[in-house]
Amino acid sequence: MIFRVLGFLLIFRLLVLQNGILSATGVDSNPSTRPKFVNIGAIMSFNSTIGKVAKLAIQAAIDDVNSSPHVLQGTKLNISIQDSHHNGFLGAVEAMTIIESGVVAIIGPQSSVIAHVVSQVAKGLQVPLLSFAATDPTLSSLEYPFLVRTSQNDLFQMAAIADILTYYEWREVTAIYTDDDYGRNGIAALGDKLAERRCTISYKARMNPELNREDIRNVLFQVSLQESRIIILHTYNNYGLEVLEIARSLHMLDRGYVWIATNWLSDVIDTDSPPSPVALNNVQGLLTLRVHTPNSQLKKKFVSRWADLVRRENVGSFGLNTYGLYAYDTIWILARALDAYFHQGGNISFSNNSLLSQLKDKNLHLEEMNTFDGGELLLSNIWQVRMNGLTGRVQYDSDRNLINPAFDIINVVGTGHNTIGYWSNSSGLSSRPPESLHSITPNQSISSQKLSVVIWPGHTIEKPRGWVFPNNGNHLRIGVPWRVGYEEFISYSTSTDTFSGYCIDVFISAVNLLPYAVPYRLIPFGNGKNNPNINELIEKINTGVFDAVVGDVSITTDRTKYADFTQPYIESGLVIVAPVKTTESNAWAFLRPFTPMMWFVTGASFIVVGAVVWILEHRFNDEFRGPPRKQVATMLWFSCSTWFFAHRENTVSTLGRLVLIIWLFVVLIINSSYTASLTSMLTVHQLTSHVKGLESLIDSREPIGYQAGSFSVNYLNEQLNVPMSLLVPLNSENEYAEALTKGPKNGGIAAIVSERAYMELFLSSRCEFTIVGQEFTKNGWGYAFPQDSPLAVDMSTALLKLSENGDLQKIHDKWLIRKACSTQDTQLEVNRLELKSFWGLFLVCGIACLVALIVYFALTVKQFLRHHTPEEEEEEPSGQITSRSKSSRIQTFLSFMDEKEEEIKKRFRKRQTDKGSSRGSTPSNRSSNIMELSMGSGSRINHMEFSPAQNNQV
Repeated sequence: MIFRVLGFLLIFRLLVLQNGILSATGVDSNPSTRPKFVNIGAIMSFNSTIGKVAKLAIQAAIDDVNSSPHVLQGTKLNISIQDSHHNGFLGAVEAMTIIESGVVAIIGPQSSVIAHVVSQVAKGLQVPLLSFAATDPTLSSLEYPFLVRTSQNDLFQMAAIADILTYYEWREVTAIYTDDDYGRNGIAALGDKLAERRCTISYKARMNPELNREDIRNVLFQVSLQESRIIILHTYNNYGLEVLEIARSLHMLDRGYVWIATNWLSDVIDTDSPPSPVALNNVQGLLTLRVHTPNSQLKKKFVSRWADLVRRENVGSFGLNTYGLYAYDTIWILARALDAYFHQGGNISFSNNSLLSQLKDKNLHLEEMNTFDGGELLLSNIWQVRMNGLTGRVQYDSDRNLINPAFDIINVVGTGHNTIGYWSNSSGLSSRPPESLHSITPNQSISSQKLSVVIWPGHTIEKPRGWVFPNNGNHLRIGVPWRVGYEEFISYSTSTDTFSGYCIDVFISAVNLLPYAVPYRLIPFGNGKNNPNINELIEKINTGVFDAVVGDVSITTDRTKYADFTQPYIESGLVIVAPVKTTESNAWAFLRPFTPMMWFVTGASFIVVGAVVWILEHRFNDEFRGPPRKQVATMLWFSCSTWFFAHRENTVSTLGRLVLIIWLFVVLIINSSYTASLTSMLTVHQLTSHVKGLESLIDSREPIGYQAGSFSVNYLNEQLNVPMSLLVPLNSENEYAEALTKGPKNGGIAAIVSERAYMELFLSSRCEFTIVGQEFTKNGWGYAFPQDSPLAVDMSTALLKLSENGDLQKIHDKWLIRKACSTQDTQLEVNRLELKSFWGLFLVCGIACLVALIVYFALTVKQFLRHHTPEEEEEEPSGQITSRSKSSRIQTFLSFMDEKEEEIKKRFRKRQTDKGSSRGSTPSNRSSNIMELSMGSGSRINHMEFSPAQNNQV
C-alpha cells in the first residue's frame, strides 16, 4: 500500500508541482492573533448524486459559518472545491493539488477508494481529511489516523441488513458488489455480521468497477443460477440502476426474489424525486436503507431553504439527501474545531517534511511539500467536537464513529416509498423512531423486533421463501449407506444402479411434495460386504463430498455438529435382544413368585410375629396360656393363620393389637403380590432369559453384539463404559442369529444392542429371541443436509405432510409389515418378587414388634419391682430366713412373668390386707393401699374379693 501511495505521489508531483509553496492567505504572523482567512479544500464528483448535493450544502455551510459571529470570531473560511470526475486517478491528482495549496483540512474525498490513497498522504503531511461520504468500514482503523468520517460507518448499515435477514428468518444471501475497496470491505463487514447470527453469504458476485453492461449481465446470469433469492446490492448510484435494469430483463425482479439495496438507492430516491418511470419500475418492491436523521427544527429550516439554494445556483432541480446534511455538518465540525484550535493558541504554519527532504532527485521538488504544524492539535479538537447539527447529535465515540447510528428501512412502492421501520445500534429493529427509544431500556430480543408490512417484488405481501433449488445443471449428490442386510430399509441393485426400500420411498415422496424441482443423484457409500460407518458418511457432507445423506441414519448429538437433520420420519432407540426359552409349568410352580430369600424372610416373620404376640398376650389372655406344648401350637397356629386372616384367638392387650394390625397390613400386601404374580405365571405362556436388562447385561461381563457402523458402539463404549473387547460387530441378520444361538460360552454373544427399528424386523421371523428390558435411548431417523440448509426445513415440512395424509404409514406397511411370531399369549417371564421390594414393610413391622416388646418389658419390670420388694421375699415357706441371690431373683422374675396378671393382683391385695391388719392400720389406710395397688399395676381390675373380716373392716 505504501509503495502504491509513493508511486502516486511521484506522478502527482510531476503533474502539479508549482514553484514554491503558497503561504496561507491572510495568515497573521503573530500567533496570538487569529488569521483573517483559513484555507480549506474539498473534493467530490460534481455530476454525481452525492457530489452535486454535497457541493451546494458545503457552500451554504461556508456562508453560514462566515456570517455567524459565534464561530471563528471574525476568521473566514476560504474553500477550494475540486471535481474528481468519477475517476479515482483524477480524484487523487486533485487531492494532491489541494494539499499543495497550503490547506489546513480537506472536506472529502467523496470516494472510499480515493480516501485510501489520499489518507496516507494526509497522514504524512498531517492534514485532516473530513469525509462525509467515504463509508468503507476499514477507514476507521489505526492505519488512517487523519481521516475523520463525518457520516455513519457502513459497518452499522451491514449490521442493520443482518438484523433484517434474521427478522425474516433468511439464512443465506447473495451479495452483488463492485470489486473495489468500497464494495469488498462493505461485503466483508456484512459477512462478519451475518456470521454472528449464524447466517452466511452463499455467493459473492463481483462486478468490474468500470461500468460495463455485458459484464453486469454475465454476473447476474450467474446469480440467477444460485439457490439464494435474497440479493444484497452494494454499489454506487449510477451503477445500481444499471444493475436493476438488466435484472428486470432477466426476470430477476419477479415474484420470489428479495432485493435489499444499501443506502445508494435511498439517495437516488431523495435526490431524483421522482425517479424516471423506467428507474421507478425497476425498484418496485425493493428494500433500502437511509441514514436516520431526527426531524429537528434546525433540519426543517434547512430543508425549507433548499429549493432557494438550488434555484440560486441555477444547476437544475434536485432534492436533498442525507449526504448533503452530513456535508453541511462537516463544515460546522471543522469550524468549531478551528475555533477551539485558535483558542488554544494555535496558528497556521507549515514546515519542511523530513522524509521528503531526504529524496535526492531535486527535479521533483518534493522537499517543498510542507507539513501542517498544527495538524495533530486540530485533529484532536475535531474528535472532541460536541454539537447539534442537521443530522442530530454530533459526537464521536472511542472507536471514532459518530454516536447513535441509526437507519430508516424503506420499501419502494408505486411512485413513492414507505418507511416500514427503523434500526439503531442500541435497540435493533423497531417500528418507532430511534430517538424515542433512547430513554427506554434497550431490548433486542426477537419478540421485540417489529417491522410493518412489505410489498415484495411481484406485488405480493407474502414473505418470499428466499431460495430455490439452483438451476445450474448440477444434481444434488446424495450419499446412501450400502448395508449388508435389512434390504427392507435400503436395497441397492448394482446392475441397474438404483435404490429401493422404505427410506428411499419416503425420501422420494417428500421430494415430490416440494413446491420446486430438486434434481438429485443417489450415490452408494460402502462396498456392500460390510456395513459402512455412518459417522464418516455424515462428515462427507461437511467436507463437500455429498450434498445430503439419505437412509437409515439416526439423529445423534455428535452428528448434528456436522449436518442439519430433518424431523424424524421413524422413531427408534436402542434395545437389547437376547435368546429366550419357554418356561413350562410344574408341580412346584407355586414357589416361583417369591425368591428363596423372600420365602425365608416371610416364614421367619410369621414365627417372629407369632412369638411377639404370644409374649404380649401371655399374662393377660387365657387363649395364650396352658401347657408348653399347647402354647407352642397356639403360637404357630396363630402366626400361620394370619396369612389367610383366619386366626380365632383374640388379642386383649393394647400392644398386641397394635402389632397385629401392622402385621396384617404386611400380610395383605404380600398376599396380593403373590396372588398376582402366580396368576400371571400360570395363565400366560412364559419366556425366560438370563439377561434381564441393561444393568444385568453389563454386570455379566459377557460379549455384546452391535450393528457394525451404527452409533450404538460409541454409546456402549463412551457412555456406559463397556470395554471394546466385549463388543462384537455384526453385519447381517444371519450373523445376529448365529451369534445369539451360540451364546457367550461357545464363542457367541449374550445379547445384541441395536436400534428398535432393525430389531423389530429381525424378531418378526425369529421367535427364539426377544427384546428384554426397556428401550434406553430415544431418537429417530432423519435425512441429513449441510448446516443451515433451507432444504432441510422444507423436507421436514414435506415429511409432516406425509404423516398427516397417511402416506407415511402406507409406505411403512408396504415394506416393514411381516408375519410376526405368535406372541399374543406369550410374554417374557415375570420377574420373581424379591426381598428388596418389601423390605420397607418388614422393617416397619420389625420396629413395631421391637418397640412393643421394649414397652412391655419396661412395664413388667416396673410392676415386678413394685409387687416384689426384698422385705416381702426374705421369709421362705419353712420359716427360715435366707439371703436373696441374683439367680433366685431372675428366677422369681421369670416366674412373675409367667403368672397371670389377675393372680398377681389378687395375691398382692391379700398380702397388703394381712400386712395392714398386723399393724392395726385404719380402714382408710387399707382402702388407700388397695386403690394404689389397683392404679399402679397398669392393668384393669374387673372386681375385688374380700373376706368377711375385711368387709367388716372396710
